[in-house]
Amino acid sequence: MRTEFHPPRGPWPLTGWAAAGLLSLSAALPAWAGEKPLMPASVPKAYTQECGSCHTAYPPGLLPAASWQRLMTGLDQHFGTDASLDEATVKQLATWLQANAGTYKRVRSEAPPQDRITQSAWFKREHRGIDAAVWSHASVRSAANCVACHSGAERGNFSERGLRFPAGLDLRYRSAWDD
Repeated sequence: MRTEFHPPRGPWPLTGWAAAGLLSLSAALPAWAGEKPLMPASVPKAYTQECGSCHTAYPPGLLPAASWQRLMTGLDQHFGTDASLDEATVKQLATWLQANAGTYKRVRSEAPPQDRITQSAWFKREHRGIDAAVWSHASVRSAANCVACHSGAERGNFSERGLRFPAGLDLRYRSAWDD
């Protein structure tokens, strides 16, 4: 009679795909070391109220400190709109933005043209497969409307796992979401 070997019950040894997954995760950890999250855990209420009332309250890590400084000192001409705030609020938000600016590894030293996130080299690379017609669709409105496609944008999460295809958009544009 043949006796079969049965491994002991309890914690399983890391073999096969589990070991490979853990190894690949550990290889990625150094890339995350020292990185601050795109959207800090503590966000000033004034930021979400004032900035978030007109557009996505962008994570400060998406622009370098110099860009945030220029934006905060030019609120009277904020992309064609007067977004002026009282001095105390400007000081509070400018300090917070400076402390959390440029944390995203691709923007540390890269000030995009006109300090527009959508004009940065990394943004253009990430969105190169998006047809120009998508940006003007009624459910998207512009490249600056992150929440149209990124379900976690308000929390600073732009993971591809959180992508959603905008409502009413012609299915011929779907391939950019599926790659």
